[in-house]
Amino acid sequence: MAEPTESAPKSKARGYSVRTLPGFSIVPLFTFVVLYAPIMILVTFSFNAGTSLAIWGGFSLRWYQRAIANEQVQDAALRSLYLATAAASIGTIAATMAALATTRVRRFPGRTMIYALINQPLMVPEIVTAVALLIVFAAVKVWTGHTSMIYLIVAHTAFCVPFAYLPIRARLETMDTSLEAAAADLYASRWQVFRRVTLPLMWPGIVAGLMLAFVISLDDVVITEFVKSAGQDTLPTYMLGQLRRVVTPEINAISTAILVAGATLVSLFFLLTMRKR
Repeated sequence: MAEPTESAPKSKARGYSVRTLPGFSIVPLFTFVVLYAPIMILVTFSFNAGTSLAIWGGFSLRWYQRAIANEQVQDAALRSLYLATAAASIGTIAATMAALATTRVRRFPGRTMIYALINQPLMVPEIVTAVALLIVFAAVKVWTGHTSMIYLIVAHTAFCVPFAYLPIRARLETMDTSLEAAAADLYASRWQVFRRVTLPLMWPGIVAGLMLAFVISLDDVVITEFVKSAGQDTLPTYMLGQLRRVVTPEINAISTAILVAGATLVSLFFLLTMRKR
């Protein structure tokens, strides 16, 4: 009786990879060039010694010095920092309470709807939110005669809440709830469990949400432009007003400073969210 012959080895199935598609390397490269080349040109010409935006006149810090000495820039920068700090702080507190209320309870009907309502500012176009806030706040201003910064703070806070909520909620969902249960078994009160166990563990998420909300508020133009009253220009709206009149490398210097500040905060946010438990 003939012995059974060994079957030929089967070839391994090749997995699908998008890298094999034609133009995979060209399209991302073209996209990065379109996105970042104008930014690099802006940063480069912020150090231009001349007054032209297209002709290089040598290296100089004159436009940074001029921007720092500009009183309007100083007022707008301080107002932007004050607004971003207030809105991010209040928004982060509200987002922390919302994250605790949606992750540290049993599943209940309507939970998905609450998620959608909290994240609605991310889904609705910003111009729609700005027009709605303009209509409401205009009526309130006429009724009360009050035109302080409180309207900008309320508007920015409402817009910043979902940006702070997402990293805080993500942090809470990845935490080990057995630690909180163990603290409760050791007769700790709910406040003690929160203060000694939950809060220290969720702190990186809170800081990350605060920084993200701060950057969003600092860079906002549309909502600020619609809601602000006279004399309440922030740094982005001041730059927008200057672009309508005359463009100088001073705008490039201010833009570069904002870019560096935003990139630093976003990098810190990334490091905090990637931090191991």
